[in-house]
Amino acid sequence: MRIRLFPILFLIAGLCVAQTKVSGIVVDEVGEPVAFANVIFPNSTLGTITNDNGRFYLESDTRYNSILVSFIGYQTLEVPLPAAVNYDLTIVLLEGEQLDEVVVYSGKQSKKNNPAIDILRKIWAKKRINGLRKFKQYEYDKYEKIEFDLNTIDSALINSRMFRGLEFIFADLDTSRITGKTYLPIFLNEVFSKVYGNNLIPKEREDVLGNRNSGFSNNQAITAFVQDLYSDYDVYANYLKFFDKSFTSPLSRTGIDVYNYVLTDSAFIDNKWCYHIIYYPRRKNELTFKGDFWVNDSTYALKKINLQVTKSANINWVKEIYIEQDFEVVNDSVFLLKRDYMLSDFALNKKESSKGIYGKRTTVYDHYIFDNLRPDEFYRTATDPYDPRVFQQDSTFWNRSRLESLNKDETGIYTLLDTLKTVPKFKTYYNLVSILGSGYVEIDKWNLDIGDIYSTFGYNDAEGIRLRGGARTFFGQNDPWRLEGYMAYGFLDRKFKHGFSAKFLLDRKSRLIISGGNRRDIEQLGLSLTATNDVLGRSVASSSVLTVGNNDRLSNINLSTLNLEAEPLKNFRIRFGGSFRTLSSALPEAFNLDYVDPDSPTGISSEVKQFDLTTSLIFTPGKRTIGYGVERRDVNDEYATLFLNYTRGLEGFLESDFNYTRYQFSYTQPWQIGGFGRLLSTVEMGKTVGTVPLSLLNVIPGNQTLFTLYNTFPNLDFYEFVTDTYVALHLEQNFNGRFFSRIPVIRDWNLREIVGIRGAWGQLSEENIALNSPANIPLNAPSDKIYWEYSLGVGNIFKIFRLDFNFRGNYLENPEARPFSVTGTFGFHF
Repeated sequence: MRIRLFPILFLIAGLCVAQTKVSGIVVDEVGEPVAFANVIFPNSTLGTITNDNGRFYLESDTRYNSILVSFIGYQTLEVPLPAAVNYDLTIVLLEGEQLDEVVVYSGKQSKKNNPAIDILRKIWAKKRINGLRKFKQYEYDKYEKIEFDLNTIDSALINSRMFRGLEFIFADLDTSRITGKTYLPIFLNEVFSKVYGNNLIPKEREDVLGNRNSGFSNNQAITAFVQDLYSDYDVYANYLKFFDKSFTSPLSRTGIDVYNYVLTDSAFIDNKWCYHIIYYPRRKNELTFKGDFWVNDSTYALKKINLQVTKSANINWVKEIYIEQDFEVVNDSVFLLKRDYMLSDFALNKKESSKGIYGKRTTVYDHYIFDNLRPDEFYRTATDPYDPRVFQQDSTFWNRSRLESLNKDETGIYTLLDTLKTVPKFKTYYNLVSILGSGYVEIDKWNLDIGDIYSTFGYNDAEGIRLRGGARTFFGQNDPWRLEGYMAYGFLDRKFKHGFSAKFLLDRKSRLIISGGNRRDIEQLGLSLTATNDVLGRSVASSSVLTVGNNDRLSNINLSTLNLEAEPLKNFRIRFGGSFRTLSSALPEAFNLDYVDPDSPTGISSEVKQFDLTTSLIFTPGKRTIGYGVERRDVNDEYATLFLNYTRGLEGFLESDFNYTRYQFSYTQPWQIGGFGRLLSTVEMGKTVGTVPLSLLNVIPGNQTLFTLYNTFPNLDFYEFVTDTYVALHLEQNFNGRFFSRIPVIRDWNLREIVGIRGAWGQLSEENIALNSPANIPLNAPSDKIYWEYSLGVGNIFKIFRLDFNFRGNYLENPEARPFSVTGTFGFHF
């Protein structure tokens, strides 16, 4: 009985919260949906635009008796609303002219004669002098809440086996004012901070004074995902980045090439005369929005704007993205951001009935203070957002600091999650999701994680089938120390392998970390030119089940390391350490590491013992992390990485065999190329001074696996090119479907084009060739000409697969050279 009465109870609750709710579909005379039609409440600025399928939802706290529906080329229609709640209306628009007093232009009209575009050009001219940029210094309070909700909840879901025993969680449901769908809050994070900025330096400082979390507060992976999901954006920018995609802003200078703009109305808002402009995309499948904005007639500053991603946009797992921003009038010439709201609807598909999860962020700004001069050092001083006091603020603090009160459902999240954590079935679901996300099985009573599960099975020519099991300590996401280890067994060589590491955070402020460990294993060396001595690091090629050609150039490695690392400046790390390695071939008959050794009875040695001292400088400007323990988690991937490494090999110390010096540098930078997608670039260079054996030289990284691995050359075999001096360049451009979206036959497949080009040049000295002459592989370097390859790839196949077709540019005369290869990868990407 409770379930049958639920829709009625829900309707009554809706009547109490909002005075007017209306949803439906807009069609033309033959029943075809009308996308991007304008739906508003009369004599108001409250409205929406129909989606790609002609559907809409609109609500208001005020009681309205009708709605106005209009679109270019159709008669404007006023639809009566007989009740406060009117769902599933079918509205038929008739062809004809718009109302005389509303001036509209279609996107195909000349841009010179469109008043909406004339206004847009004035926005461009004024945007740099609006808002906070008008003042020398500024301060304000900032309150942010991020919420996740289960959505599209119906009686079938409530009665499903999945929620049997959890029915109590559906006692309080609400309706989204954006989509009209029911939802259940499951996660809430609140942050209150004070922001101080100086436009003259320019510098900005944010002091986090309170941080409160419900739901999965101890799961660092989920928290990091939330942080990355809702990075800051500026609607005045040419491109807005969401989910690793660059969407063209409707206020962009390139907007007139991808949007239609229509000037529909003008009215007073907060005693300011404003123009109302509607925009919608010219083409399907592009990363664009639809929506509207109100702009002041004198300052050309935004008063409010709505942005909604079209369903045809080439983005996975996201059914809706809705953004609204409201601006406050400070005086005749200053409009400041007052409230920023963003809703994302995550679902497996974009059908109207599909169930998913809402992600919502609300940010409210208030108490602005201007031109309050503070010392320059004040703005340069970073505060600690992880101070324990920040997470221990009481209810009095939050009642005073919230710039927007929590509603009933948001208030109940804290109680709901405390209850759910005691329910065994919910804990099972949570553990399953956590395992799939992190790769580790949590054993709370032992403070251990078992895994990672994705490394359990492997295969290579030396070990045959390989099984691996490991564990790590885990008391919490901010552990000051961590122990980790694994054991593996090869069924062909019948040998056990192991690895062990320990890390200790000695000082949190400077992030002084001491680490070390030992690994004895079989490894495919030469997969990276500038690899670091991660004692537990292991390449995909070392255990790859699928390879091309003979994958027999494997090495035995016994590596011990001890490192000291500090971060004296944000995102600038210094690492100093020592390592001792013993290297030998894992399959001597097929691949040896022999070198000339006058001290050996045979004049030849096949094993290297080497002690190295290493100093590394790592700079990652723009990198954001979460947590303050010995292991932090990245929350963004658009930062550059500059790596400078100096290695000194010491002969004689701990029976080390060789003296040498190595200099290495690498620079990796992702570039958002506006509407053309994302370019990933890497430059690497290095030089080894001294004479060393093959196992210590720099191998141009080939790739004989069937997996697409960035920074490798898929048409090179392992050890095909060996150098002591090298320069390499990798470029990979993902166009995110920009060109496929213009091809009618395949545009609905949402495929993405990926183009790559890479090259390497290197030398190998006569002394190194002579030292390594006993080796049974040819020692060649790409010194005569730059070795290069290019690839053409298709991504987003069935939303998860990517295929790359790789072509070798030269050195085709090399023995068994592979002129062509196909590699692939899979993963879940937006």
